[in-house]
Amino acid sequence: MHPLSSIRVLDFGRYIAGPYCAALLADYGADVIRIEKIGGNEDRFNVQVAEDGSGAGFLQMNRNKRSLALAMSSDDGRAIVRRLVATADIVIANMPADALARAGLDLASLSAIKPDIILVTASAFGDTGPLAERVGFDAIGQAMSGIVHLTGTADQPFRAQGNYIDFGTALHCAFGAMVALRERDATGRGQQVSGSLLGTAVAVSNGLTIDYALNGIEREPMTNRSFGSAPTDMFRTRDGWIITQVVSNAIFARWARLVEAPELIDDPRFASDEARGAHGIILSERMSAWCAVRTTDEAIEQLGAARVPAGPVLAPGQVMAHPQVGAAGLVEPMRYPGTRGDAPVVRAPIKLSNSLKAPMHAAPQSGQHSAAILAEIGYCAAEIAAFVADGTVQDGAKVAA
Repeated sequence: MHPLSSIRVLDFGRYIAGPYCAALLADYGADVIRIEKIGGNEDRFNVQVAEDGSGAGFLQMNRNKRSLALAMSSDDGRAIVRRLVATADIVIANMPADALARAGLDLASLSAIKPDIILVTASAFGDTGPLAERVGFDAIGQAMSGIVHLTGTADQPFRAQGNYIDFGTALHCAFGAMVALRERDATGRGQQVSGSLLGTAVAVSNGLTIDYALNGIEREPMTNRSFGSAPTDMFRTRDGWIITQVVSNAIFARWARLVEAPELIDDPRFASDEARGAHGIILSERMSAWCAVRTTDEAIEQLGAARVPAGPVLAPGQVMAHPQVGAAGLVEPMRYPGTRGDAPVVRAPIKLSNSLKAPMHAAPQSGQHSAAILAEIGYCAAEIAAFVADGTVQDGAKVAA
């Protein structure tokens, strides 16, 4: 038994926020049914890595799920969804409130079928306000958080290539789902858990906005440096790049001694993190000179020995080969049909001392489990065959076999 093995989740999610939330629940045993349209949703095919067109992110977001592919707009499709909802504990959907209502996935519609249902939604901008009906993706949240304004230069801000707002929203939603389950255990009541990209974005940048509200300082871009610590920056070595993040007087003192500049410890210009941030260019120049005569491995080894936070700047192709990634046990191989090899999938990067993750199963092909799922909720073989014949349901089990 796994912690969530008694929980059934219906995943109507798209791309990252909804699907990753569901994947985290699946990692610990929840029966997650991904419901998508015939042939697969659009998010299945982004950055294709398999012969059927399935993409890299899809393999990560949809491990340990089963796929039911059906025409939700048909009468039979809607009836199937209603029957599934009656068996579910959690429904996950990342779409605006009006789209939820049109699909019959709003809380009122779901609760009429199963009163204790928990609905988890993730929208771009939240349920109320002038932007509530609009759609959006991760980069929009990044830009509206204030963080993009501080990234890059005054002439060219940069967004992060990693979708951290999407992933953060998924984490918040998974946390909300666990709180709602705990509340249901105590009261028997279901409820809606609402997350948004904008909410995650302003949470991530909240320290910056508090700084502005109380200090009245509008911070400006400073490339890879920090206004709150130094030397916090990226530095070129003889064969690559590293990053350091020197925070606190104690770490700064260790750094100064390492780079043979102990006189900097008592220099009033560098008396605090904020003061060092204000004079970060000077400290970055000193660190650049130190790194320029060392390889990346040499610099990281010496910084680590001195207990100064540092890491190499890795290309995506180097990440999985890093010995610490392997030693941490973060990666599990997934074989998906039609790929060149195993996909190195990172599941929930947490460990519970008394609870193991469920064994990993590959992301499903479109409709791979349709027939089995319909049989579980009471449809007979003849009904299932009729659904497949009239295009209501895609049975991908034979393809997957």
